[in-house]
Order: sequence, then structure tokens, then C-alpha cells
Amino acid sequence: MMIYTEITPNPASLKFVVDRVIIPHGSADFPDESTTDESPLAQKLFNFRFVEGVFFGKNFITITKGEAFQWEAIIPVVKDFLKGYLASDQPILTGALADITPPAIEDDDDVVKKIKELIESHVRPAVAMDGGDIVYQGFEAGTVQLKLQGSCSGCPSAVVTLKGGIENLLTRMVPEVERVVAV
Repeated sequence: MMIYTEITPNPASLKFVVDRVIIPHGSADFPDESTTDESPLAQKLFNFRFVEGVFFGKNFITITKGEAFQWEAIIPVVKDFLKGYLASDQPILTGALADITPPAIEDDDDVVKKIKELIESHVRPAVAMDGGDIVYQGFEAGTVQLKLQGSCSGCPSAVVTLKGGIENLLTRMVPEVERVVAV
């Protein structure tokens, strides 16, 4: 099994890319240990003192570390652990999280459909490259509400991505969108 790392715009987060699918659809965010009930892998990762956040994408795991720790010491430990865990075929997600499915858009009005399609086709793939995810939360009175996950949560450049990138795209492509906010 091959695992390599990629830096993210968030210096506290590092992306561990695996040569297999971790989760087939969507993403799973564990911003702290109390959120890991449905992920045996995330629970085990939080046993390492340096882990402050865990995020799963299709073929990567983003780890957010504490300030007191250096990546040079963490990387080999995490790679060895992930290789062993993933080779053992233990579950990554359980319960409702194990059944993550793509978001349904059939029941949405045309504006929301267009917003969701743009997020799925343009925003999420770009944000995943940086070790995170952006999840649609709602649209009301011209405002698109998005949840930032993984390396995007707490990232110094998240505001630039949100306003300069995502808001510019959505306001240009969907006239009803006036602004984008993180929730």
C-alpha cells in the first residue's frame, strides 16, 4: 500500500493520500474526539496526542495537529499506522456514516439545483485537493451557507477561498446569489 503526503494551505493540517478509496461518496469530518462514534479509524487516530482533527475524503485522510508538534516526527508514525489499519480491512466508518450517499437534488428548486451542481462540479474537487471539503447547508435571501471541513476549517486562507473563489463563482453563475458565508 502506498501513502504519500501533500501539504495543504492550512499549516496545521497535512493530507495523507492513499492508493485506494477510503470512502466512496462525500466526506467525513471529525473536528474533535467527541465526534468519532461512527468511525473506528478516527477514534484510533485521536489516540495519538498530536491529533486535533481528522477528515476523510475519497482517497485521503487529512490530519490536523497541535501546535507543539512537528510534521517531521508525525509523518512516519501516521503512515505506518494507516498502512497497518487499512491493510487489516477494519471498518473506516460505521452506522449512518457508512451509508454516505451523494446529495439529492431532485426536490430542490432550480436556483438551489444550480448552486449544488456548481459546488459539486467546481468547488468540492478543488477544495479536496487542499485536504478539505465544503458542504452545502442552505440558501436563503440571496445567501449561500456552506460548512468548511477538514483542512479548510481553521485555515488562514479559508476566507480568501470562500469570498474570492466560491462567492465570485456563485454570484457570477447564479444571479440570485448575493453572498456566501461559512456556518
